Amino acid sequence: MFLNFTNHPADTWSADQRRAAQQYGPIADMPFPDVPPALSAAETAAVADVWAARILDLHPACVLCQGEMTLTFRVVRLLQAQGVAVVAACSERRTLCLTDADGCTRRTSEFRFVRFRAYP
Repeated sequence: MFLNFTNHPADTWSADQRRAAQQYGPIADMPFPDVPPALSAAETAAVADVWAARILDLHPACVLCQGEMTLTFRVVRLLQAQGVAVVAACSERRTLCLTDADGCTRRTSEFRFVRFRAYP
């Protein structure tokens, strides 16, 4: 199984990204938790420990792990210590800037999936 531990459900992915993930097996989503900024480092680590245990209970072949940076870092390390492959999605961002008649600049971004990259 390819576990999508992000806040971007797999049913919103491009066909290319789904194909790349399916090389590891069926795709399952597990929403990445909210991490309040008021949490201490120790509290964040405890939250990461709980989520890593939940993930390990599923025995995934590979986990896409992207979210709040400190929780992501700890979850990645815990999963890797148990031999689980963990990746990040690599995308090209295309940004379009438009200035309207009032002088307001609006920016829109389009992300195009390129590949998964393993965490070192």
